[in-house]
Amino acid sequence: MAGTRKLVGPAVLMAGGLGIVGVAGYGFLGLTGHALPVADTAAVASLYLLVNIIGPGLFVALEQETSRATSATTARGGELRPIVRNAVLHALLMLALVLVVLLAISPVLTAKALSGQWGLFAAVVLSVVTSAAVYLVRGLLGGRQRFTGYAATLGVEGLARLLPSVALALSGSANGVLYALFFAAGSAFGALAGLPALRSSAAPAAPAAPVDPLAPAAHEAEVPTTFAAMGRALVLLVLGTLLMQLVANLAPIVVTSRMTWDKATAAAFAAAFVLVRVPLFLFAPVQAMLLPSITRAAAAGDTATVWRRLRVVLLAVAAIGVPGALLSLLLGPWVVRVFFDAEVDLPGLVVGLLGVSTIALMVAQVLQPGLVALDQHRFVTAAWVLGSVVLVGLLFLPGDPLRAAVLAQLVASAVVVATMSVGLLRRLRGRVASAPVPAGAPG
Repeated sequence: MAGTRKLVGPAVLMAGGLGIVGVAGYGFLGLTGHALPVADTAAVASLYLLVNIIGPGLFVALEQETSRATSATTARGGELRPIVRNAVLHALLMLALVLVVLLAISPVLTAKALSGQWGLFAAVVLSVVTSAAVYLVRGLLGGRQRFTGYAATLGVEGLARLLPSVALALSGSANGVLYALFFAAGSAFGALAGLPALRSSAAPAAPAAPVDPLAPAAHEAEVPTTFAAMGRALVLLVLGTLLMQLVANLAPIVVTSRMTWDKATAAAFAAAFVLVRVPLFLFAPVQAMLLPSITRAAAAGDTATVWRRLRVVLLAVAAIGVPGALLSLLLGPWVVRVFFDAEVDLPGLVVGLLGVSTIALMVAQVLQPGLVALDQHRFVTAAWVLGSVVLVGLLFLPGDPLRAAVLAQLVASAVVVATMSVGLLRRLRGRVASAPVPAGAPG
């Protein structure tokens, strides 16, 4: 009971921070949908999705690997300075690489997805820089289980995005670039909000997991501390999480580029896509709370605890995702028309099936921390590679772009979940099979 009470406060704060981030995302899209012309609305929606693909797609990996290394090192009473130093160096290296790539593809990206507006491209670049900062801070906070500080990064980031959008809307501004720049800058304020918790000398929120005497040796979960070793693990995770964002967000960008003759329908689909993805965006930081506890259990060889915690969160996914998919089917088209000022009514089945694909991606968000904690980065990468190949192949099927997009989302998400499930079950069963049997135990 005491441990439960200790977790309730941070969980409530995390939920509040997630709620603010969600409102900020909806507010940004809703306000720009009413304030901007249709063509600009589609371009800003594409920017919103690009921000969620490029920034978090790269730096969520940094957060997870930093959190994993920090959590395991803290549980063993090790020195954190090498982890912090290597995480910062990797963040700077990743930032430099992605900026070079963005500059190289900027003419095509700006012309195709951003309606030729270079100001929106500048906002994308800004979002990458601010994402590097905020996800590094969150990785250090999550690994030390300082979830109050983590929640502060979420809440401040959301407010820093929402309040300028409201001010611009009240002023009557129709400048999409200004909306985009303020939205991209929000992550910088989130990073600054987490620094006081990093400087705090308070102890972590939860004790280290007890060692299971029947478990394999703890060295199986050893976390690399050298720059090169951490880099190898990070490369696999970066590729996997970047492709995760691709699977989660690419479809409306492709639909917008294919439906140049019908921008209104493309804008409505983009709005509906963002609508059904809200549970996914809000659920993502649950990994921050799940990964450290699973890492501690994995380091101690406590397979039963790993199973138990994964089951609880998967039940929560079902409780959130199934009603969300039903609401998307019944009310999604109405919400898109009223809230996002869409000029076209999409079929309810389209919105509902997109909601089903969101459930599958939420399941993947639960399975991925389990694989990372068990040092199975290759299965994370393999799952998202396979899902991305399936998604891209189906997105460009001839015929109706909307039908192709819905089919691509459903099949690709199912492939990801199946691959991750195989990897997780294989690893956990292997650990149980390799555990030593005490003398005198029944066969």
